Amino acid sequence: MLVLVINSGSSSLKYQVRETNTQELLAKGIIDRIGDVVPDHASALEELSSRLRDELDGRTIDAVGHRVVHGGERFSEPVLVNNEIVRSIERLSPLAPLHNPASAMGIRAVHDKWPKIPQVAVFDTAFHRTLPEHAWRYALPDSLYRRHGIRRYGFHGTSYAYVAPAAARFLGIEPAEFDGVIAHLGNGASVAAIKGGRSIDTSMGFTPLEGLVMGTRSGDVDPSILIFLARQGYDADALDNLLNRESGLRALAGESDMRGIEEAADNGNEQARLALTVAAYRLAKYIGGYHVAVGGAQAVVFTAGIGENGWSFRQLVVDQLGPLGIRLDTEANLATGKQARRISTPDSAIPVLVVPTDEEEAIAEATAAVVERHTESAATF
Repeated sequence: MLVLVINSGSSSLKYQVRETNTQELLAKGIIDRIGDVVPDHASALEELSSRLRDELDGRTIDAVGHRVVHGGERFSEPVLVNNEIVRSIERLSPLAPLHNPASAMGIRAVHDKWPKIPQVAVFDTAFHRTLPEHAWRYALPDSLYRRHGIRRYGFHGTSYAYVAPAAARFLGIEPAEFDGVIAHLGNGASVAAIKGGRSIDTSMGFTPLEGLVMGTRSGDVDPSILIFLARQGYDADALDNLLNRESGLRALAGESDMRGIEEAADNGNEQARLALTVAAYRLAKYIGGYHVAVGGAQAVVFTAGIGENGWSFRQLVVDQLGPLGIRLDTEANLATGKQARRISTPDSAIPVLVVPTDEEEAIAEATAAVVERHTESAATF
C-alpha cells in the first residue's frame, strides 16, 4: 500500500510517502511558511500534489496517515477518519493548541483535495492509554479531572510503540515480555517505563511540557513558581511563552541546539556545561525511578535525534547510572549506524541500547493496517 504520511503544523506540512510492503521511502519533504508565502493548508496540499506527480512517476496514493498529537482519553488506537473524528480532534484542541487544530486542518484539506482516499489518524497519546491510574492521576481535586480532563496523557507514543518491540527483538525476546526504560531525546524529550511491552509511566503529562529538560521547554518546575510570577504581573500567555519557548537548554546555555551546546562546552563554556549537566542529571533520575517502576529493566534504550546521535550526552547520562551496575563501552558508544546496537560493556548489569526510531514508518504501517480492516469503507465527511 502506498501511504502518504502527513505531520501538519500551524505553519508547515511535513510529508513522506511510504510503500508499506517494502518499507521503501519514495518521497519526503516539507512545505513551510503556511499563512505567509503559502496561504493555507489547502494551498499546501496543491503544492504537495504537484510535487508528488513528479516524484511518484504516475503512482497513486492509497491512503493518508496523519500524526495527531493529542487523542485525549477517547482514542487508544489509530482510527479511520470521518467527520465526527475530525470534530473530536478539534474538541481536544485546548489540550494541544499548537498541534490539534493544524492536524484537523490538514485532514480537511486532504479530504477536499482527494475525497475518496481513506485517511487514518494516529495519536501520539494512544500508546500511553495503558498507564495505570496511580501513574496518570495528579493529586488534584477530582472535579478538575472530571470537568477539564486534567491527568497525565504522555506523548511520543508513536515512537515508543516502534522502539519498544524493536528493542525486544534485539534482545531476542517477545515484545510482550519486554521490561525497559526508553528515552526519546530530541528538541522535545521524554522517557517512558515499559513493562510487558506496555507503557506504565512516562515523563510528559497533561501537556508535553512536563518532565525532562528540553530544547526550549523547562520540564519539571515547582508549580509555586508560576503562582509567584503571576503575582509579579506575568499573565497566562507570558507564562506559556516562558515555559515552552524561553526555558530548557535555551535558558541555561543561550541556545537550544544540542550540537552547538556540546561544541560550546568542549570549548570551555561553563553555561553550556551546566546545561548538559542539568539535563543529564534529570534524565538519570528518571531512568533510576523507572527502573524501579518496571521491576528491573532489561534494557535502557536511547532513541530519536539526540538519543541516536549524541554520544557525549549519552555518556553524561550513563556515567551517573553506575549504582545500577550499568557500564558504558566507550568505543561502542562512539560508533554510528542505522541499526539497533548495544553500547554497554558485556559485564553491564543492564544492557544500554541505541534503537533508531521511525515514526513515519510506524504511522504508515498503522494506516495500512486500519485501511485493510475497513476495505469496504472510505473516509466519509
